[in-house]
Amino acid sequence: MLPLVYSRTLGNYQTKKSSQGMHNPKETKTKMNTSKREFLKKLGALGAGTGLFAASPLTSCSSPKPESSIGNGEPKDKFKVTFLQTTDVHCQIHPHDELYWEDGQAVFRKAGGYANLHTFIQEERAKAEYSLLMDTGDMFQGSMLSVKTEGKAIVPILNAMSYDLYLPGNWEVVYNKGPMQQLMGALHGNKVCANMYHDLGDGKRGELIFPPYYIWQVNGVKFGFVGYNDHLVPKRQSPGYSEGIIFTKPEENLAHYVDVLRNQEQCAFVGILSHTGLSQEIALSNHPACEGVDYIFGADTHERVRRPIQGKYAKVVQPGAFGSFLGKLVLEVDKGKVVSDEYALLDVPADDIKGSPRIAKIIEEVEAPFKEDINTVVGYSTVPLYRYFVIENPIDTMVTDALRYNMPDIDIVLSNGFRFCPPLVTPDETGNIPITRGFIYDMLPVDSIVRKGEVTGQQLWNWMENELNNVFAEDASKRFGGWVIKFNGMEVRFHAFGDEGKRVDSMTIKGQPLDMNKIYSISACEREGDPEDVVCRMNNVKNVQNLDLTLHDVMLNYLRENSPVNPTPRGAAVALDAPATLLTQVSGVDYEFR
Repeated sequence: MLPLVYSRTLGNYQTKKSSQGMHNPKETKTKMNTSKREFLKKLGALGAGTGLFAASPLTSCSSPKPESSIGNGEPKDKFKVTFLQTTDVHCQIHPHDELYWEDGQAVFRKAGGYANLHTFIQEERAKAEYSLLMDTGDMFQGSMLSVKTEGKAIVPILNAMSYDLYLPGNWEVVYNKGPMQQLMGALHGNKVCANMYHDLGDGKRGELIFPPYYIWQVNGVKFGFVGYNDHLVPKRQSPGYSEGIIFTKPEENLAHYVDVLRNQEQCAFVGILSHTGLSQEIALSNHPACEGVDYIFGADTHERVRRPIQGKYAKVVQPGAFGSFLGKLVLEVDKGKVVSDEYALLDVPADDIKGSPRIAKIIEEVEAPFKEDINTVVGYSTVPLYRYFVIENPIDTMVTDALRYNMPDIDIVLSNGFRFCPPLVTPDETGNIPITRGFIYDMLPVDSIVRKGEVTGQQLWNWMENELNNVFAEDASKRFGGWVIKFNGMEVRFHAFGDEGKRVDSMTIKGQPLDMNKIYSISACEREGDPEDVVCRMNNVKNVQNLDLTLHDVMLNYLRENSPVNPTPRGAAVALDAPATLLTQVSGVDYEFR
Protein backbone atom coordinates (compact mmCIF):
# COMPACT_ATOMS: atom_id res chain seq x y z
CA MET A 1 0.00 0.00 0.00
CA LEU A 2 1.46 3.38 -0.97
CA PRO A 3 2.27 5.86 1.81
CA LEU A 4 -0.31 8.56 2.44
CA VAL A 5 0.53 12.22 2.10
CA TYR A 6 -1.44 14.79 4.07
CA SER A 7 -2.05 18.41 3.24
CA ARG A 8 -1.99 19.43 6.88
CA THR A 9 -0.70 18.01 10.15
CA LEU A 10 -3.03 15.23 11.23
CA GLY A 11 -1.25 14.25 14.41
CA ASN A 12 0.57 11.11 15.47
CA TYR A 13 -1.25 7.85 14.73
CA GLN A 14 -0.72 5.94 17.96
CA THR A 15 -1.08 2.19 18.09
CA LYS A 16 -1.89 1.90 21.75
CA LYS A 17 -5.46 1.05 22.68
CA SER A 18 -7.50 3.89 24.07
CA SER A 19 -10.97 3.86 25.53
CA GLN A 20 -11.30 7.61 25.75
CA GLY A 21 -14.63 8.79 24.37
CA MET A 22 -15.92 5.23 23.93
CA HIS A 23 -19.58 4.46 24.43
CA ASN A 24 -21.66 1.30 24.62
CA PRO A 25 -22.27 0.44 20.95
CA LYS A 26 -25.69 -1.11 21.49
CA GLU A 27 -28.55 0.89 20.04
CA THR A 28 -30.07 3.21 22.63
CA LYS A 29 -32.91 5.65 22.43
CA THR A 30 -31.65 8.96 21.15
CA LYS A 31 -31.90 11.77 23.67
CA MET A 32 -33.93 14.38 21.90
CA ASN A 33 -34.62 17.93 22.96
CA THR A 34 -37.46 17.92 20.47
CA SER A 35 -40.18 15.30 20.29
CA LYS A 36 -40.72 13.41 17.04
CA ARG A 37 -43.98 15.27 16.48
CA GLU A 38 -42.34 18.64 17.02
CA PHE A 39 -39.49 17.63 14.74
CA LEU A 40 -41.87 16.67 11.93
CA LYS A 41 -43.72 19.96 12.39
CA LYS A 42 -40.40 21.76 12.08
CA LEU A 43 -39.54 19.83 8.94
CA GLY A 44 -42.94 20.76 7.56
CA ALA A 45 -42.26 24.43 8.23
CA LEU A 46 -38.82 24.23 6.63
CA GLY A 47 -40.26 22.55 3.56
CA ALA A 48 -43.39 24.65 3.33
CA GLY A 49 -44.96 24.36 -0.05
CA THR A 50 -43.02 21.24 -0.99
CA GLY A 51 -45.96 18.88 -0.67
CA LEU A 52 -43.85 16.58 1.49
CA PHE A 53 -46.55 16.04 4.07
CA ALA A 54 -49.54 16.50 1.79
CA ALA A 55 -52.28 13.90 1.95
CA SER A 56 -51.70 12.71 -1.60
CA PRO A 57 -48.23 13.61 -2.85
CA LEU A 58 -47.77 10.72 -5.25
CA THR A 59 -48.89 12.62 -8.32
CA SER A 60 -46.74 15.67 -7.68
CA CYS A 61 -43.87 14.29 -9.78
CA SER A 62 -45.93 13.32 -12.78
CA SER A 63 -46.71 16.66 -14.37
CA PRO A 64 -44.31 19.52 -13.64
CA LYS A 65 -43.91 22.22 -16.24
CA PRO A 66 -42.10 20.57 -19.18
CA GLU A 67 -40.56 23.86 -20.23
CA SER A 68 -39.36 27.07 -18.65
CA SER A 69 -38.30 30.28 -20.34
CA ILE A 70 -36.15 33.27 -19.44
CA GLY A 71 -35.14 36.28 -21.44
CA ASN A 72 -37.43 38.29 -23.72
CA GLY A 73 -38.57 35.33 -25.82
CA GLU A 74 -36.79 36.59 -28.96
CA PRO A 75 -33.44 35.27 -30.22
CA LYS A 76 -30.46 37.27 -28.98
CA ASP A 77 -27.44 37.33 -31.26
CA LYS A 78 -24.87 36.25 -28.67
CA PHE A 79 -25.09 35.02 -25.11
CA LYS A 80 -23.75 32.29 -22.82
CA VAL A 81 -25.53 29.71 -20.68
CA THR A 82 -23.98 27.80 -17.79
CA PHE A 83 -24.99 24.34 -16.59
CA LEU A 84 -23.90 23.41 -13.06
CA GLN A 85 -24.05 19.78 -11.86
CA THR A 86 -23.73 17.98 -8.54
CA THR A 87 -24.35 14.30 -8.00
CA ASP A 88 -24.01 11.40 -5.55
CA VAL A 89 -23.84 13.65 -2.49
CA HIS A 90 -25.28 10.74 -0.47
CA CYS A 91 -26.58 13.06 2.27
CA GLN A 92 -23.10 14.23 3.30
CA ILE A 93 -24.36 17.55 4.61
CA HIS A 94 -21.17 18.62 6.43
CA PRO A 95 -17.61 19.33 5.26
CA HIS A 96 -15.62 16.10 5.26
CA ASP A 97 -12.20 14.65 4.55
CA GLU A 98 -11.71 14.04 0.83
CA LEU A 99 -9.09 12.03 -1.04
CA TYR A 100 -7.22 13.39 -4.07
CA TRP A 101 -4.74 11.35 -6.08
CA GLU A 102 -1.64 13.46 -6.71
CA ASP A 103 1.74 12.23 -7.99
CA GLY A 104 0.80 8.63 -7.30
CA GLN A 105 -0.18 9.22 -3.70
CA ALA A 106 -3.28 9.92 -1.64
CA VAL A 107 -3.65 13.49 -0.41
CA PHE A 108 -6.43 14.52 1.95
CA ARG A 109 -8.15 17.90 2.24
CA LYS A 110 -11.48 19.09 3.64
CA ALA A 111 -14.22 19.48 1.03
CA GLY A 112 -17.95 19.83 0.50
CA GLY A 113 -20.76 20.45 2.95
CA TYR A 114 -24.07 21.85 1.67
CA ALA A 115 -23.55 25.28 3.27
CA ASN A 116 -20.19 25.63 1.54
CA LEU A 117 -21.51 24.17 -1.68
CA HIS A 118 -24.37 26.69 -1.72
CA THR A 119 -21.99 29.61 -1.32
CA PHE A 120 -19.77 28.21 -4.07
CA ILE A 121 -22.71 27.66 -6.43
CA GLN A 122 -24.11 31.14 -5.81
CA GLU A 123 -20.73 32.65 -6.65
CA GLU A 124 -20.63 30.69 -9.91
CA ARG A 125 -24.20 31.65 -10.78
CA ALA A 126 -23.36 35.30 -10.17
CA LYS A 127 -20.67 35.05 -12.86
CA ALA A 128 -23.04 33.56 -15.43
CA GLU A 129 -25.41 35.34 -17.82
CA TYR A 130 -27.92 32.49 -17.46
CA SER A 131 -27.52 29.35 -15.39
CA LEU A 132 -29.28 26.05 -14.69
CA LEU A 133 -28.43 23.95 -11.61
CA MET A 134 -29.00 20.20 -11.69
CA ASP A 135 -28.46 17.21 -9.40
CA THR A 136 -28.27 13.79 -11.01
CA GLY A 137 -29.18 11.49 -8.14
CA ASP A 138 -28.43 9.61 -4.91
CA MET A 139 -29.71 12.52 -2.83
CA PHE A 140 -31.59 10.65 -0.09
CA GLN A 141 -29.35 7.74 0.96
CA GLY A 142 -25.99 7.63 2.69
CA SER A 143 -26.10 8.99 6.25
CA MET A 144 -27.62 8.34 9.66
CA LEU A 145 -29.76 11.47 9.37
CA SER A 146 -31.22 10.30 6.07
CA VAL A 147 -31.96 6.82 7.44
CA LYS A 148 -33.57 8.05 10.66
CA THR A 149 -35.91 10.38 8.73
CA GLU A 150 -36.23 8.23 5.57
CA GLY A 151 -34.79 11.08 3.55
CA LYS A 152 -37.24 13.74 4.75
CA ALA A 153 -34.59 15.81 6.55
CA ILE A 154 -32.74 16.30 3.26
CA VAL A 155 -35.71 17.86 1.42
CA PRO A 156 -35.60 21.35 3.00
CA ILE A 157 -31.84 21.49 2.45
CA LEU A 158 -32.17 20.69 -1.25
CA ASN A 159 -35.04 23.13 -1.71
CA ALA A 160 -33.00 25.91 -0.12
CA MET A 161 -30.18 25.12 -2.59
CA SER A 162 -32.49 26.22 -5.46
CA TYR A 163 -31.89 23.34 -7.83
CA ASP A 164 -33.68 23.67 -11.17
CA LEU A 165 -33.61 20.04 -12.33
CA TYR A 166 -33.31 16.60 -10.75
CA LEU A 167 -32.75 13.02 -11.88
CA PRO A 168 -33.50 10.15 -9.46
CA GLY A 169 -30.47 7.92 -8.78
CA ASN A 170 -30.21 4.19 -8.19
CA TRP A 171 -30.40 4.64 -4.39
CA GLU A 172 -33.52 6.84 -4.49
CA VAL A 173 -35.53 3.60 -4.29
CA VAL A 174 -34.01 2.61 -0.91
CA TYR A 175 -37.19 3.51 1.03
CA ASN A 176 -39.39 1.88 -1.67
CA LYS A 177 -41.48 3.31 -4.50
CA GLY A 178 -44.10 5.36 -2.63
CA PRO A 179 -41.62 7.18 -0.36
CA MET A 180 -39.39 7.80 -3.39
CA GLN A 181 -42.29 9.51 -5.15
CA GLN A 182 -43.02 11.58 -2.05
CA LEU A 183 -39.40 12.68 -1.67
CA MET A 184 -38.95 13.55 -5.33
CA GLY A 185 -42.35 15.25 -5.43
CA ALA A 186 -41.42 17.40 -2.43
CA LEU A 187 -38.51 18.95 -4.32
CA HIS A 188 -39.22 22.33 -5.91
CA GLY A 189 -37.19 21.72 -9.07
CA ASN A 190 -38.31 19.81 -12.16
CA LYS A 191 -37.62 16.09 -12.52
CA VAL A 192 -36.80 13.93 -15.54
CA CYS A 193 -36.46 10.20 -16.09
CA ALA A 194 -37.43 8.41 -19.28
CA ASN A 195 -36.94 4.80 -18.18
CA MET A 196 -38.78 4.32 -14.86
CA TYR A 197 -42.32 3.00 -15.39
CA HIS A 198 -45.16 1.99 -13.08
CA ASP A 199 -45.35 -1.81 -12.88
CA LEU A 200 -48.97 -2.86 -13.43
CA GLY A 201 -48.21 -6.49 -12.59
CA ASP A 202 -47.61 -9.57 -14.73
CA GLY A 203 -44.87 -7.70 -16.56
CA LYS A 204 -47.24 -5.01 -17.82
CA ARG A 205 -45.68 -1.59 -18.09
CA GLY A 206 -47.70 1.48 -17.16
CA GLU A 207 -46.96 5.17 -17.55
CA LEU A 208 -43.62 6.83 -16.81
CA ILE A 209 -43.26 7.83 -13.16
CA PHE A 210 -41.49 11.07 -14.09
CA PRO A 211 -41.57 13.28 -17.18
CA PRO A 212 -39.08 11.99 -19.77
CA TYR A 213 -37.58 15.34 -20.74
CA TYR A 214 -37.33 19.00 -19.80
CA ILE A 215 -36.81 22.08 -22.00
CA TRP A 216 -35.13 25.23 -20.78
CA GLN A 217 -35.61 28.25 -23.04
CA VAL A 218 -33.31 31.29 -22.97
CA ASN A 219 -33.92 34.23 -25.28
CA GLY A 220 -35.98 32.01 -27.53
CA VAL A 221 -33.28 29.31 -27.76
CA LYS A 222 -34.17 25.86 -26.40
CA PHE A 223 -31.95 23.50 -24.41
CA GLY A 224 -33.38 19.99 -23.97
CA PHE A 225 -32.61 17.37 -21.32
CA VAL A 226 -33.72 13.73 -21.18
CA GLY A 227 -33.05 11.60 -18.07
CA TYR A 228 -32.07 7.97 -17.46
CA ASN A 229 -31.60 5.99 -14.26
CA ASP A 230 -29.65 2.72 -14.19
CA HIS A 231 -31.78 -0.06 -15.70
CA LEU A 232 -29.87 -2.55 -13.51
CA VAL A 233 -31.26 -1.14 -10.25
CA PRO A 234 -33.33 -4.29 -9.45
CA LYS A 235 -30.11 -6.36 -9.67
CA ARG A 236 -27.64 -3.94 -8.10
CA GLN A 237 -29.88 -2.93 -5.20
CA SER A 238 -31.94 -5.27 -3.04
CA PRO A 239 -34.79 -6.25 -5.42
CA GLY A 240 -37.44 -5.38 -2.84
CA TYR A 241 -36.52 -1.68 -2.91
CA SER A 242 -37.69 -1.14 -6.49
CA GLU A 243 -40.79 -3.32 -6.35
CA GLY A 244 -43.54 -1.70 -8.43
CA ILE A 245 -41.09 -0.11 -10.89
CA ILE A 246 -40.03 -1.34 -14.33
CA PHE A 247 -36.69 -0.06 -15.63
CA THR A 248 -35.68 -0.13 -19.30
CA LYS A 249 -32.39 0.42 -21.11
CA PRO A 250 -31.79 4.00 -22.34
CA GLU A 251 -31.31 2.86 -25.92
CA GLU A 252 -34.90 1.59 -26.04
CA ASN A 253 -36.37 5.08 -26.37
CA LEU A 254 -33.45 7.52 -26.49
CA ALA A 255 -33.56 7.99 -30.27
CA HIS A 256 -37.25 8.86 -30.01
CA TYR A 257 -36.72 11.59 -27.43
CA VAL A 258 -33.69 12.97 -29.25
CA ASP A 259 -35.90 13.25 -32.33
CA VAL A 260 -38.59 15.04 -30.31
CA LEU A 261 -36.10 17.49 -28.83
CA ARG A 262 -34.06 18.10 -31.99
CA ASN A 263 -36.66 18.05 -34.73
CA GLN A 264 -40.01 18.76 -33.09
CA GLU A 265 -38.88 21.18 -30.37
CA GLN A 266 -35.92 22.54 -32.37
CA CYS A 267 -33.54 22.46 -29.39
CA ALA A 268 -30.12 23.96 -30.04
CA PHE A 269 -28.58 21.63 -27.43
CA VAL A 270 -29.56 18.17 -26.19
CA GLY A 271 -28.14 16.71 -23.00
CA ILE A 272 -28.70 13.44 -21.18
CA LEU A 273 -28.90 13.35 -17.40
CA SER A 274 -27.62 9.86 -16.63
CA HIS A 275 -27.24 7.88 -13.42
CA THR A 276 -25.84 4.74 -15.04
CA GLY A 277 -22.10 4.90 -14.29
CA LEU A 278 -19.21 6.19 -16.37
CA SER A 279 -18.58 2.92 -18.22
CA GLN A 280 -22.22 2.66 -19.26
CA GLU A 281 -22.28 6.35 -20.20
CA ILE A 282 -19.23 6.00 -22.43
CA ALA A 283 -20.86 2.99 -24.08
CA LEU A 284 -24.04 5.00 -24.62
CA SER A 285 -22.06 7.88 -26.14
CA ASN A 286 -20.91 5.44 -28.83
CA HIS A 287 -24.35 3.91 -29.46
CA PRO A 288 -26.31 4.99 -32.59
CA ALA A 289 -29.29 5.88 -30.39
CA CYS A 290 -27.17 8.71 -28.99
CA GLU A 291 -26.80 10.47 -32.34
CA GLY A 292 -27.94 14.06 -31.88
CA VAL A 293 -26.92 14.26 -28.20
CA ASP A 294 -24.28 16.83 -27.27
CA TYR A 295 -23.40 15.96 -23.66
CA ILE A 296 -24.05 13.17 -21.18
CA PHE A 297 -24.08 14.54 -17.62
CA GLY A 298 -23.13 11.34 -15.83
CA ALA A 299 -23.42 10.01 -12.29
CA ASP A 300 -23.36 6.91 -10.07
CA THR A 301 -19.72 5.78 -10.12
CA HIS A 302 -18.33 8.90 -8.41
CA GLU A 303 -15.79 9.50 -11.17
CA ARG A 304 -14.06 12.86 -11.53
CA VAL A 305 -13.99 13.74 -15.20
CA ARG A 306 -11.90 16.88 -15.50
CA ARG A 307 -11.79 16.84 -19.30
CA PRO A 308 -14.85 15.64 -21.25
CA ILE A 309 -14.54 12.13 -22.68
CA GLN A 310 -15.37 12.29 -26.39
CA GLY A 311 -17.54 9.43 -27.63
CA LYS A 312 -18.65 8.89 -31.21
CA TYR A 313 -21.83 10.92 -30.72
CA ALA A 314 -21.54 12.80 -27.42
CA LYS A 315 -19.16 14.05 -24.77
CA VAL A 316 -19.34 12.49 -21.30
CA VAL A 317 -18.66 14.17 -17.95
CA GLN A 318 -19.15 13.22 -14.30
CA PRO A 319 -18.56 15.49 -11.24
CA GLY A 320 -17.31 13.20 -8.46
CA ALA A 321 -19.34 12.73 -5.28
CA PHE A 322 -20.23 13.91 -1.76
CA GLY A 323 -20.54 17.59 -2.75
CA SER A 324 -16.76 17.81 -3.07
CA PHE A 325 -16.99 18.99 -6.68
CA LEU A 326 -19.16 21.02 -9.04
CA GLY A 327 -19.35 20.33 -12.76
CA LYS A 328 -19.55 23.46 -14.92
CA LEU A 329 -20.37 23.59 -18.64
CA VAL A 330 -20.50 26.95 -20.43
CA LEU A 331 -22.09 27.13 -23.89
CA GLU A 332 -21.70 30.10 -26.20
CA VAL A 333 -24.74 30.74 -28.40
CA ASP A 334 -24.65 32.83 -31.58
CA LYS A 335 -27.74 33.42 -33.73
CA GLY A 336 -29.60 30.53 -32.09
CA LYS A 337 -26.80 27.99 -32.46
CA VAL A 338 -24.27 26.64 -29.95
CA VAL A 339 -20.87 27.65 -31.32
CA SER A 340 -18.58 26.57 -28.45
CA ASP A 341 -18.54 24.61 -25.20
CA GLU A 342 -16.14 24.80 -22.27
CA TYR A 343 -16.20 22.34 -19.35
CA ALA A 344 -14.45 22.39 -15.97
CA LEU A 345 -14.66 20.25 -12.84
CA LEU A 346 -14.42 22.63 -9.91
CA ASP A 347 -13.18 21.58 -6.47
CA VAL A 348 -15.20 22.76 -3.46
CA PRO A 349 -12.51 23.42 -0.79
CA ALA A 350 -14.25 23.66 2.57
CA ASP A 351 -11.47 25.56 4.31
CA ASP A 352 -11.53 28.36 1.74
CA ILE A 353 -15.28 29.02 1.70
CA LYS A 354 -17.58 30.83 4.11
CA GLY A 355 -20.64 28.63 4.31
CA SER A 356 -24.14 29.97 3.70
CA PRO A 357 -25.71 30.91 7.08
CA ARG A 358 -29.18 30.08 5.74
CA ILE A 359 -28.24 26.54 4.71
CA ALA A 360 -26.25 26.07 7.92
CA LYS A 361 -29.30 27.02 9.99
CA ILE A 362 -31.52 24.52 8.17
CA ILE A 363 -28.92 21.78 8.66
CA GLU A 364 -28.66 22.60 12.36
CA GLU A 365 -32.44 22.40 12.82
CA VAL A 366 -33.02 19.14 10.96
CA GLU A 367 -30.05 17.43 12.58
CA ALA A 368 -30.62 18.58 16.17
CA PRO A 369 -32.75 15.62 17.36
CA PHE A 370 -30.14 13.12 16.14
CA LYS A 371 -26.85 14.97 16.56
CA GLU A 372 -25.76 13.41 19.86
CA ASP A 373 -26.31 9.89 18.55
CA ILE A 374 -24.63 10.68 15.21
CA ASN A 375 -21.51 11.98 16.96
CA THR A 376 -21.20 9.16 19.53
CA VAL A 377 -17.74 7.59 19.23
CA VAL A 378 -17.89 3.79 18.92
CA GLY A 379 -14.30 2.93 18.05
CA TYR A 380 -10.95 4.06 16.67
CA SER A 381 -8.71 3.40 13.69
CA THR A 382 -4.95 3.87 13.47
CA VAL A 383 -5.06 4.37 9.67
CA PRO A 384 -7.13 6.58 7.36
CA LEU A 385 -10.41 5.01 6.25
CA TYR A 386 -11.54 5.37 2.64
CA ARG A 387 -13.15 3.39 -0.17
CA TYR A 388 -11.68 4.70 -3.42
CA PHE A 389 -9.58 1.73 -4.57
CA VAL A 390 -11.44 -0.64 -6.89
CA ILE A 391 -9.84 -3.86 -5.64
CA GLU A 392 -9.22 -3.47 -1.87
CA ASN A 393 -9.55 -0.55 0.53
CA PRO A 394 -9.34 0.14 4.28
CA ILE A 395 -13.10 0.61 4.91
CA ASP A 396 -14.10 -2.74 3.44
CA THR A 397 -11.11 -4.45 5.03
CA MET A 398 -12.51 -3.24 8.36
CA VAL A 399 -15.99 -4.54 7.43
CA THR A 400 -14.72 -8.01 6.51
CA ASP A 401 -12.47 -8.08 9.60
CA ALA A 402 -15.57 -7.34 11.68
CA LEU A 403 -17.54 -10.11 9.97
CA ARG A 404 -14.68 -12.52 10.59
CA TYR A 405 -14.49 -11.52 14.27
CA ASN A 406 -18.21 -12.16 14.74
CA MET A 407 -18.23 -15.42 12.76
CA PRO A 408 -14.84 -17.12 13.23
CA ASP A 409 -16.11 -20.52 12.09
CA ILE A 410 -17.38 -19.35 8.66
CA ASP A 411 -14.95 -20.16 5.84
CA ILE A 412 -15.53 -17.00 3.78
CA VAL A 413 -17.19 -13.71 4.74
CA LEU A 414 -18.23 -11.30 1.97
CA SER A 415 -18.95 -7.58 1.65
CA ASN A 416 -20.46 -5.94 -1.44
CA GLY A 417 -18.38 -3.58 -3.60
CA PHE A 418 -19.91 -0.38 -2.25
CA ARG A 419 -18.72 3.08 -3.33
CA PHE A 420 -20.41 5.49 -0.95
CA CYS A 421 -18.82 6.96 2.21
CA PRO A 422 -16.35 9.85 2.24
CA PRO A 423 -12.92 9.29 3.83
CA LEU A 424 -12.24 9.59 7.55
CA VAL A 425 -8.66 10.62 8.36
CA THR A 426 -8.62 13.25 11.11
CA PRO A 427 -7.49 12.01 14.57
CA ASP A 428 -8.69 13.36 17.90
CA GLU A 429 -6.74 14.02 21.09
CA THR A 430 -5.97 10.28 21.45
CA GLY A 431 -3.90 10.38 18.27
CA ASN A 432 -6.25 7.86 16.66
CA ILE A 433 -9.12 8.44 14.23
CA PRO A 434 -12.51 8.37 16.00
CA ILE A 435 -15.22 6.30 14.34
CA THR A 436 -18.67 7.63 15.18
CA ARG A 437 -22.08 6.01 15.09
CA GLY A 438 -22.84 8.30 12.15
CA PHE A 439 -19.84 6.99 10.24
CA ILE A 440 -21.13 3.43 10.59
CA TYR A 441 -24.23 4.63 8.71
CA ASP A 442 -22.06 6.44 6.15
CA MET A 443 -20.31 3.12 5.48
CA LEU A 444 -23.41 0.93 5.72
CA PRO A 445 -26.63 2.98 5.39
CA VAL A 446 -28.67 -0.21 5.13
CA ASP A 447 -28.40 -2.22 8.35
CA SER A 448 -28.92 -5.58 6.65
CA ILE A 449 -29.42 -8.90 8.39
CA VAL A 450 -26.44 -11.23 8.15
CA ARG A 451 -27.12 -14.42 6.15
CA LYS A 452 -25.04 -17.60 5.90
CA GLY A 453 -25.12 -20.70 3.72
CA GLU A 454 -23.07 -23.37 1.96
CA VAL A 455 -21.69 -23.60 -1.58
CA THR A 456 -19.31 -25.78 -3.56
CA GLY A 457 -15.90 -24.69 -4.71
CA GLN A 458 -17.17 -24.75 -8.30
CA GLN A 459 -19.96 -22.31 -7.36
CA LEU A 460 -17.41 -19.98 -5.79
CA TRP A 461 -15.20 -20.06 -8.87
CA ASN A 462 -18.07 -19.41 -11.28
CA TRP A 463 -19.47 -16.66 -9.06
CA MET A 464 -16.06 -14.96 -8.83
CA GLU A 465 -15.75 -14.97 -12.62
CA ASN A 466 -19.17 -13.35 -12.91
CA GLU A 467 -18.38 -10.73 -10.26
CA LEU A 468 -15.12 -9.80 -11.97
CA ASN A 469 -16.92 -9.44 -15.28
CA ASN A 470 -19.42 -7.10 -13.62
CA VAL A 471 -16.47 -4.83 -12.82
CA PHE A 472 -14.10 -5.27 -15.76
CA ALA A 473 -16.22 -6.42 -18.74
CA GLU A 474 -14.62 -5.42 -22.05
CA ASP A 475 -18.07 -4.37 -23.23
CA ALA A 476 -18.62 -1.33 -21.02
CA SER A 477 -22.39 -1.70 -21.26
CA LYS A 478 -22.12 -4.95 -19.25
CA ARG A 479 -20.35 -3.41 -16.26
CA PHE A 480 -22.21 -2.98 -12.99
CA GLY A 481 -21.66 0.20 -11.00
CA GLY A 482 -19.88 -1.43 -8.07
CA TRP A 483 -16.32 -2.48 -7.47
CA VAL A 484 -14.65 -5.84 -6.79
CA ILE A 485 -16.46 -7.84 -4.12
CA LYS A 486 -14.59 -7.85 -0.77
CA PHE A 487 -13.86 -10.98 1.25
CA ASN A 488 -11.97 -12.51 4.17
CA GLY A 489 -10.90 -16.16 4.31
CA MET A 490 -10.37 -16.41 0.55
CA GLU A 491 -7.49 -15.28 -1.65
CA VAL A 492 -7.99 -14.64 -5.36
CA ARG A 493 -5.42 -13.88 -8.05
CA PHE A 494 -6.95 -12.67 -11.31
CA HIS A 495 -6.45 -10.80 -14.58
CA ALA A 496 -8.67 -7.72 -14.48
CA PHE A 497 -8.43 -7.24 -18.23
CA GLY A 498 -8.49 -10.91 -19.19
CA ASP A 499 -11.13 -12.71 -21.22
CA GLU A 500 -14.64 -13.16 -19.84
CA GLY A 501 -14.92 -16.39 -17.87
CA LYS A 502 -11.12 -16.80 -17.79
CA ARG A 503 -10.02 -14.04 -15.42
CA VAL A 504 -9.41 -16.06 -12.26
CA ASP A 505 -5.85 -17.39 -12.06
CA SER A 506 -6.06 -19.04 -8.64
CA MET A 507 -8.23 -19.22 -5.53
CA THR A 508 -7.31 -20.43 -2.05
CA ILE A 509 -9.49 -20.86 1.02
CA LYS A 510 -7.73 -20.39 4.35
CA GLY A 511 -4.41 -21.00 2.63
CA GLN A 512 -5.46 -24.18 0.79
CA PRO A 513 -6.17 -24.44 -2.96
CA LEU A 514 -9.85 -24.28 -3.80
CA ASP A 515 -11.42 -27.75 -4.07
CA MET A 516 -14.15 -27.62 -6.72
CA ASN A 517 -16.11 -30.41 -5.03
CA LYS A 518 -15.74 -29.32 -1.42
CA ILE A 519 -18.54 -27.60 0.51
CA TYR A 520 -17.61 -24.19 1.98
CA SER A 521 -19.56 -21.99 4.39
CA ILE A 522 -20.12 -18.37 3.37
CA SER A 523 -21.70 -15.33 4.95
CA ALA A 524 -22.89 -11.95 3.65
CA CYS A 525 -25.78 -9.57 4.17
CA GLU A 526 -29.34 -10.41 3.17
CA ARG A 527 -30.72 -8.38 0.26
CA GLU A 528 -34.41 -7.57 0.63
CA GLY A 529 -36.40 -9.32 -2.06
CA ASP A 530 -33.76 -11.93 -2.92
CA PRO A 531 -34.85 -15.59 -3.11
CA GLU A 532 -34.07 -17.63 0.00
CA ASP A 533 -31.27 -19.52 -1.75
CA VAL A 534 -29.32 -16.41 -2.82
CA VAL A 535 -26.38 -14.96 -0.86
CA CYS A 536 -24.50 -11.96 -2.28
CA ARG A 537 -25.82 -12.60 -5.83
CA MET A 538 -24.74 -16.26 -5.55
CA ASN A 539 -27.56 -18.62 -6.58
CA ASN A 540 -28.51 -22.09 -5.34
CA VAL A 541 -26.87 -21.67 -1.95
CA LYS A 542 -27.69 -24.55 0.41
CA ASN A 543 -28.73 -24.46 4.08
CA VAL A 544 -29.29 -20.70 4.02
CA GLN A 545 -30.00 -19.16 7.40
CA ASN A 546 -30.59 -15.58 8.52
CA LEU A 547 -28.72 -14.85 11.75
CA ASP A 548 -29.82 -12.80 14.75
CA LEU A 549 -27.17 -10.28 13.74
CA THR A 550 -27.09 -7.17 11.55
CA LEU A 551 -24.18 -5.45 9.82
CA HIS A 552 -24.27 -2.66 12.40
CA ASP A 553 -24.18 -5.22 15.23
CA VAL A 554 -21.16 -6.76 13.54
CA MET A 555 -19.31 -3.43 13.34
CA LEU A 556 -20.19 -2.28 16.86
CA ASN A 557 -19.21 -5.59 18.46
CA TYR A 558 -15.90 -5.61 16.63
CA LEU A 559 -14.97 -2.00 17.37
CA ARG A 560 -15.93 -2.27 21.03
CA GLU A 561 -13.56 -5.17 21.59
CA ASN A 562 -10.72 -4.38 19.18
CA SER A 563 -10.20 -0.60 18.96
CA PRO A 564 -8.00 0.89 17.77
CA VAL A 565 -8.18 -1.22 14.62
CA ASN A 566 -5.67 -1.27 11.75
CA PRO A 567 -7.60 -2.25 8.58
CA THR A 568 -4.72 -2.10 6.14
CA PRO A 569 -5.57 -4.14 3.00
CA ARG A 570 -3.73 -7.48 3.04
CA GLY A 571 -3.90 -8.65 -0.56
CA ALA A 572 -6.91 -10.98 -0.40
CA ALA A 573 -7.65 -9.90 -3.99
CA VAL A 574 -4.71 -9.29 -6.33
CA ALA A 575 -4.94 -8.22 -9.97
CA LEU A 576 -1.98 -9.58 -11.94
CA ASP A 577 -2.36 -6.90 -14.61
CA ALA A 578 -3.41 -3.83 -12.60
CA PRO A 579 -2.08 -1.97 -9.54
CA ALA A 580 -3.55 -2.43 -6.07
CA THR A 581 -4.22 1.32 -6.17
CA LEU A 582 -6.49 1.12 -9.23
CA LEU A 583 -8.97 3.99 -8.87
CA THR A 584 -11.39 3.39 -11.76
CA GLN A 585 -13.01 0.64 -13.84
CA VAL A 586 -12.74 2.80 -16.94
CA SER A 587 -10.11 1.96 -19.54
CA GLY A 588 -9.46 2.61 -23.21
CA VAL A 589 -10.25 6.35 -23.06
CA ASP A 590 -8.41 9.51 -22.09
CA TYR A 591 -9.38 9.62 -18.41
CA GLU A 592 -7.57 9.70 -15.08
CA PHE A 593 -9.14 9.79 -11.61
CA ARG A 594 -7.53 12.47 -9.48
